[in-house]
Amino acid sequence: MKTQRLVLIDGEHYPDVTAWAVERLGGVCCAVFLGGSEKIGGIKDIEDKLGIPVYHAEDYITALVRALKENDVSEVVDLSDEPVLNYEDRFRIASLCMFHGVTYRGADFTFTPKPLKKPEKPSLAVIGTGKRVGKTAVSGFIARTLKGIAKPVIVTMGRGGPEEPELIEGDKFNITPEFLLRFAESGKHAASDHFEDALTSRVTTIGCRRCGGGMAGFPFFDVVEEGVKLAESLPNDLIILEGSGATFPAYRADRYVVVVGARQKLDFIRGYFGPFRISLADVVVVTMADSVDEDKREALRDAILDINPDADLHFTAFRPRPLGDVSNKRLGLVMTSSEALSTAKKHLEGLGAEVPYTSGNLSKRPLLRRDLEGFGDMDAVAVELKAAAVDVVTRWALERGIEVIYLDNEPVNIDGKDLRKAVLELGRSILEGKA
Repeated sequence: MKTQRLVLIDGEHYPDVTAWAVERLGGVCCAVFLGGSEKIGGIKDIEDKLGIPVYHAEDYITALVRALKENDVSEVVDLSDEPVLNYEDRFRIASLCMFHGVTYRGADFTFTPKPLKKPEKPSLAVIGTGKRVGKTAVSGFIARTLKGIAKPVIVTMGRGGPEEPELIEGDKFNITPEFLLRFAESGKHAASDHFEDALTSRVTTIGCRRCGGGMAGFPFFDVVEEGVKLAESLPNDLIILEGSGATFPAYRADRYVVVVGARQKLDFIRGYFGPFRISLADVVVVTMADSVDEDKREALRDAILDINPDADLHFTAFRPRPLGDVSNKRLGLVMTSSEALSTAKKHLEGLGAEVPYTSGNLSKRPLLRRDLEGFGDMDAVAVELKAAAVDVVTRWALERGIEVIYLDNEPVNIDGKDLRKAVLELGRSILEGKA
């Protein structure tokens, strides 16, 4: 297939020089003028010299979007220079190129998107803008919500996932602490995302492995394609593609839910490849929004809606949902986040539990073991199914005859909106094939 190139040009180069570079490059179908006027009298000087369509607008992004839509471009080549573009501008362009599936190349850099495959079945992708933003909790919430109108299957991709896709029929059998411990003792990772999803949502899940993550979010190696093929062979009618950290499967889903952590740096949302992820979103879920002040929430709102004004934006807080009865029990509470302990403790006490012992070191095994040894008399340990939940906490509790109650984290709106309703509407639009 012949390469169709779009070149980015500026007025800081003489038109003769720009034309010389375009000729050397070859295969150029059009250009986008970014700005600058030092070496030109006007846009017409460049158009006359190049002899190809030159797109321009007050905002160069608007011109670039129009050029990409009107031409079958496979590569955007940047022939501009400072001061017309800075580093932030180039990441903004790179995000746009990734969104359109087009390579972006400059003098000393290349950003190449992975080809996005399309699942044969209706699909929804749940992706995050970073790690520890609660993406798996949101994915589980979505699966539970959509069970009323569909039969979802979740395909996960984790750094601790299996080498071959692993099917867990969470809707058909009870996943007990004893089962998970036996699984962990066989040398496998029993706290992988597909186990958490199966446990918290009681749906079929498929676990896959991935390694590495690029700047835009594509994995270096993964077995997700085999996992999707397995999902397509099942009677389930909706595939939920769940990302891992800031990485996500190289598939073009029918709809996207993007999860943003309220405590993330704004620069990671509005800069680098944050705009690429946000641009994909039909629904944006800001998690842990109760942990930041109103100024930060407003700044997040402005940043997200500036990138994607059509996104349905929800500000949420996590509430622990114990997968067992905690009333009238003395609990030890173990979580990955120390910041979340206070809120979770208060919520469990509101359900009738007493919580004298806590640890926020679930992902730090040496510190976690120290904390557990400091726990006194109790009836049960409440723990998220993450990190060392099985190989350390579950083993420790079962050896001492202590009940294990796994915790889910459920997103709850703090903005007066209804995330459950939004998810149902999104699911219906996917199943009905609406554009």
